[in-house]
Amino acid sequence: MTSTLPVGQRTDCALAPMFTPRGIAVVGASRTPGKLGATMARSLASFADGGGHLALVNGRDETMHPSLGAATGAGPVDLAMICVPAAACPGVLAEAAQAGVRAAVICGGGFAEAGGAGIEHQEAVAQVVRETGIRVLGPNTSGFLAPHAGVTASFVPGVAGIRPGRVAVVAASGGVNHAVSFLLTEAGHGISLAVGLGNGVDVTAPDILDYLAEDPHTGAVALHVESVADGPRLVESVRCLARKRPVVALVVGQHDVGAFAASHTGALATSWRTTRAALAQAGAVLVADERELVDAVGALAVTRARPADDPGVGVVTAQAGPGLLLLDDLRGRRVQVPELEEETQRRLAELLPPLTFQRNPVDTGRPGPELGEILATVAADPGVDVIAGYALHEPDAVNLAEAARRGLTREVPVVFGVGGSGEEVAAERRALLDAGIAVAADARGVATATGALIADAAARARDGVTTAPVPVPSGISGPHDENQAKDVLGRLGIATTPRRVCANRADAHAALRELGGQVAVKILDATVLHKTEIGGVHLNVRTPDELDSALDALDAAGARRYLVEAMAPSGVDLVLGARRDPVFGPIVLFGLGGTTAEALADVAIRLAPLSPAEAAAMPDELAGRALLEAWRGGPVLDAKELGAVVSALGHLLVDNPGLDEIEINPLRLTRDGLVALDAVIIPREADDAQPDQ
Repeated sequence: MTSTLPVGQRTDCALAPMFTPRGIAVVGASRTPGKLGATMARSLASFADGGGHLALVNGRDETMHPSLGAATGAGPVDLAMICVPAAACPGVLAEAAQAGVRAAVICGGGFAEAGGAGIEHQEAVAQVVRETGIRVLGPNTSGFLAPHAGVTASFVPGVAGIRPGRVAVVAASGGVNHAVSFLLTEAGHGISLAVGLGNGVDVTAPDILDYLAEDPHTGAVALHVESVADGPRLVESVRCLARKRPVVALVVGQHDVGAFAASHTGALATSWRTTRAALAQAGAVLVADERELVDAVGALAVTRARPADDPGVGVVTAQAGPGLLLLDDLRGRRVQVPELEEETQRRLAELLPPLTFQRNPVDTGRPGPELGEILATVAADPGVDVIAGYALHEPDAVNLAEAARRGLTREVPVVFGVGGSGEEVAAERRALLDAGIAVAADARGVATATGALIADAAARARDGVTTAPVPVPSGISGPHDENQAKDVLGRLGIATTPRRVCANRADAHAALRELGGQVAVKILDATVLHKTEIGGVHLNVRTPDELDSALDALDAAGARRYLVEAMAPSGVDLVLGARRDPVFGPIVLFGLGGTTAEALADVAIRLAPLSPAEAAAMPDELAGRALLEAWRGGPVLDAKELGAVVSALGHLLVDNPGLDEIEINPLRLTRDGLVALDAVIIPREADDAQPDQ
């Protein structure tokens, strides 16, 4: 079989021979303890014990098969585990394909991550993949686990203790793959599939996600991302998978890890902000670390909330202190904890002591036999979509698992934290999981799991909302000076202040008289993108003398033309931009702006095109969003106006292949609305100016 598509871009997702093989060959098997081939053969012994065909291949050991061809003659071999030095891997892979083996895992290192000759070895492997169509995981991976198929294709000790279950792990790193799988096991969850991608010469995250979309054993997917080769394909795979089963994503690279990331897999870390934004827009739930990943995906593998635009949480706690920690964490995640309706409070008052807090959170004072009825009462409140509960293990007071089971309703899932230690606590947590109740060990875990259910419910509510075309100018290309850029903004309905283009000083003085009041005087040159940095902007110019001084400074900075425009009213400076991301394609960015925009980096990002409604929600993500809500008597942002502006800018970029970037900075929020104070339009290189797919 010959593949005509580039490596990593095939869409057949024929990965069953890899993850559910009839037979496995270990190439480079060894009887010497400590060698990779010996460890891999030992890990796969259970596959043979379960009835699978396991063939050990080593031409130097007469007790093993001398070649892959000989191994396939003894029984079916779908998967080859290649445990030989990097230089020998391309030849072994070609031999495997010729023998009819359909999938391979290259475990060892020494490839692109090592540089030098390793890059050539990896390209040689990729060439075999292109020529034969054999599917390859790795190189530089510790393998995978497929417990339902009885396959532990890993050299990491302890993998035999990972039981079958409903959580799949797709990790860029083999180490993270195993670490998360072990954490999930400790939390009481089993694994459906756990894959470490390594260098990803062929099989990449989208391939695995597409496979999992049809896997009946998988209930939720944990996705670990370091770099992204094909952003649009990853987004589409996450979007399709999230419609069937939840995806929780942990993206690496918030801080400066580029050099280490490159040495790890041979690929640079992808933009952290853009990757997270793209995955969230596709329907994934985002987490900050591996512990959150485990709590979130574990909960979503057990239960899922109904789709809702702004889901609410009912908090039920048996101890006030942990309840406060839980509430505080939920507030920090911007989760809605609405006050319960009067009828709900009336019923709770019949169940609880009079001095307990009952409006939400609901403090029971101590867990008792009535806990199940309390949970059911809170679940019946119209504003509650998920219940977050916590109690210390007190078996003399109440059987938590039994009470939670009695209070469980089909429409409102429960996340319950059980505090304590020992086998009895572990057994109680297992009982809760068996009852379909998500479990955590502490208040933070409950908040993480609850936040995941809420984020997933909100994402599903957004899914399927189509982005209607927005009419925008087309055929725009070439360099634009600020005046020309603002002309384009005007065609989108974005307000600017009155301005005049001036070819000389006489024109500038005429503009000062005509505009009246205070003006801004700027250098007008399409090649100058950061005018402030070269002294190309002078504000609050009122008199002819002040104007001459400003023009002198602009001339010294190389000005040949000037832009004179009326000063805008005071307000809050924002930044709005649209650009072509090298990985994900057209994106839009909105956040706090002005000259400190890059330092603050308080922004929200979306893939373009997007609807006005999607764009209107972007300010909710900003740390400084309070500045847009009448801060100290200031202006209030009209979300509908912003949504229209952001959506239009995104459509403008998508519909004009000749443009690379559009930036409005500052976009000032005034009492009269949004006003663009500066604008930059950057053309795309001629070779890249092709329509977006």
